Amino acid sequence: MHEHAHPDGYSTNLGFWIYLMSDCLIFAMLFATFGVLGGNYAGGEGPKTLFNLPLVALNTSMLLFSSITYGFSMIAMQSGKKNATLIWLFVTLLFGLAFLTIELTEFHELIESGNGPQRSAFLSSFFTLVGTHGLHVTFGSIWLVTLMVQVGRFGLTAANQRRLQCLSLFWHFLDVVWIGVFTFVYLMGTLR
Repeated sequence: MHEHAHPDGYSTNLGFWIYLMSDCLIFAMLFATFGVLGGNYAGGEGPKTLFNLPLVALNTSMLLFSSITYGFSMIAMQSGKKNATLIWLFVTLLFGLAFLTIELTEFHELIESGNGPQRSAFLSSFFTLVGTHGLHVTFGSIWLVTLMVQVGRFGLTAANQRRLQCLSLFWHFLDVVWIGVFTFVYLMGTLR
């Protein structure tokens, strides 16, 4: 038998796509759970009175801007511009941290007003879905800092470029999921 030739990094890319598909399944289950439980307020407040849509819209823009700046970092990487790549990655990190800060502020305000996850099935499913997305952004930010250190120390090696491409897929995936959260949870929730 003859071994098939695989390009360098082939297994990394394939493995990462498999990981992203498993994440899709996790978020599909969380969306389905919210779809079933999202109308069960247990006599409490619903999305119309709980959600601050202008704040959520600002939060959404933070994540969308971070996706754009990550794209700029990939363009700089392809051009071999290490410093420009690092600058755009740092700007991406700032937008990601702004997103997390706003999300944590929203969670804090909800919990302080007596609308924590234990209040109703609606809030349990809301905190679980939005919180899981927030955890993904947190781990993505940690990964981003790690790659910034790697690129700063070792440059735009083939391995670092492959890692940056994997993080790019992950970061943009989080944007797509958030657009679903913003539409399905926040916008449609206020229409109920």
